[in-house]
Amino acid sequence: MGRIDDTVEEIRRMETHSSSVVAVKAARALTELVERGYANLDDYERALEQNSGALRRANPSHASLYTTQREVVDSVVGQATDLEEAERLTEAAVERVVDRVENGKDRAAASAAETFDDGEVLLTHDYSSTLLGAIERATPETSLTVYVTEARPRFLGRKLARRLTETEGVEVHLGVDGAAGYLLQNRPVDRVLVGMDCIVDGVLYNRIGTFPIAAVAGEFDVPLHVVGSSAKVIEDGFVFENEFRPPSEVSLEPIDDVSIENPAYDATPARLVDTVITDTGRFAPE
Repeated sequence: MGRIDDTVEEIRRMETHSSSVVAVKAARALTELVERGYANLDDYERALEQNSGALRRANPSHASLYTTQREVVDSVVGQATDLEEAERLTEAAVERVVDRVENGKDRAAASAAETFDDGEVLLTHDYSSTLLGAIERATPETSLTVYVTEARPRFLGRKLARRLTETEGVEVHLGVDGAAGYLLQNRPVDRVLVGMDCIVDGVLYNRIGTFPIAAVAGEFDVPLHVVGSSAKVIEDGFVFENEFRPPSEVSLEPIDDVSIENPAYDATPARLVDTVITDTGRFAPE
């Protein structure tokens, strides 16, 4: 297999990696086409579209993979007058999208850090490297209390809680997912702040368990803010495909006559999200 084929297989196995890591790996894989020595522009553009399509299909739930691949293809196909120009456009587009993805998270974290108030109490769910970066930027000058839910069944929330204990100025509490309603009702939570897998047509797709937390937050008038790279925000052209994780994550032993449901993500309606914070600004989804 060629290197792009190898990357496709690797991306299919990258279920636990952040979407930014997947998007960067896939974008860089396209530069292999420049080295193949195509005979003419038509063959090159056809190969670019085919290989980009294979990379996108390898992990269809990752919006940033979709947006970066589409940008590279759209920057090349129909834009070049000869093969050499197409190759230059490909390399430039790959560098551009990689820079935006890699630096977009940092810029989004910096933007979110500006929103913290000293003594603020947050509730969050799952593990978001962008959210973690925002908290690390804001502290220790700003003291925070953070309630983290486990994010069952894979418990990535526990990972975030452990990381937060290494951050000066943060008081960390860890609770089970089912306790989110209790915490929002009985603890002085100022807002819910979560990361995102993507936002498509105003709908937030994030780790399973986000939707019920958002619904309870709405019941108790606790604002819900979302932080992430603008590469994960798509207005149209992308259809989110959920991942269904192995049943063994829920029950190690099969249970007779029981079908185990283990979706990776859920969908939170725009009306439950107050503010989205990205590297390009803040907005309310519609």
